[in-house]
Amino acid sequence: MEVLSQIAELRRQVADWRAAGLTVGLVPTMGSLHAGHLSLVRCAGAAADRVIATVFVNPTQFGPNEDFERYPRNLGRDRELLAGAGASLLFAPAVAEIYPGGTVGGTTVEVTGLADILEGRFRPGHFAGVATVVTKLLNIAQVDVAVFGEKDFQQLVVIRRLVRDLCLPVRIVGAPIVRDVDGLALSSRNVYLSPAERALAPTLQRTLQATRARVLAGERGWEQLESGALEALTQAGFVPDYVAIRRAADLGAPAADEAELVILVAARLGTTRLIDNLRVEAVSA
Repeated sequence: MEVLSQIAELRRQVADWRAAGLTVGLVPTMGSLHAGHLSLVRCAGAAADRVIATVFVNPTQFGPNEDFERYPRNLGRDRELLAGAGASLLFAPAVAEIYPGGTVGGTTVEVTGLADILEGRFRPGHFAGVATVVTKLLNIAQVDVAVFGEKDFQQLVVIRRLVRDLCLPVRIVGAPIVRDVDGLALSSRNVYLSPAERALAPTLQRTLQATRARVLAGERGWEQLESGALEALTQAGFVPDYVAIRRAADLGAPAADEAELVILVAARLGTTRLIDNLRVEAVSA
């Protein structure tokens, strides 16, 4: 598997593939890869002839008090894992390659209406950084399909909206969450958890499952359901930022007869912030 770091090199390779009549897929990551990332590569491989995986820890999506500097990085291990999962090429650019004018004061992409709710409320500026870097990567690679994990559900909705609104010629595919055997969603940040915290962490998913069961049983008091989940997490030892029940399509507030829902959660366990979500195909009350 080839490793490139320059935009011009990547574009030449994509042009060669296209000249040969091949389709191209993209899997953007920030590295520190796990089985969830590798499932995205395999998903992209099922949708395209060649797969580009990117490893780029994007500084503009981290807040001033977040973990950009200590975010886990291991490019050598990532390269081995990607090659084993079937990636055709690894693009691992420097920050200056993606932000030639610097990371402050340049052009940004804002997805209004989605960027300041839920994660955006607790991480101001996060989705401007995500939307900007994803737009850059899609423009750089000019791929046919790009695959993103459903664990970052709001991110997936944001990316689908920006692709629609900017008329970008790429198909966005959402891949299912990959979980550990105890239900915890795989995340690069799980390495921050202490053994005791790791043992408690699956409570996040169990709380979502309990809330989903109440919805499927016919409960439609969204605020009461959210409050109940928040209380359960707090009593278990989490510091929750939010539990929200939303329309899956656009994260809007659901009506009582909404059929396609998603329950989203973000909570801190010690110094580690975890996110998760669970889809719900509800029936009318």
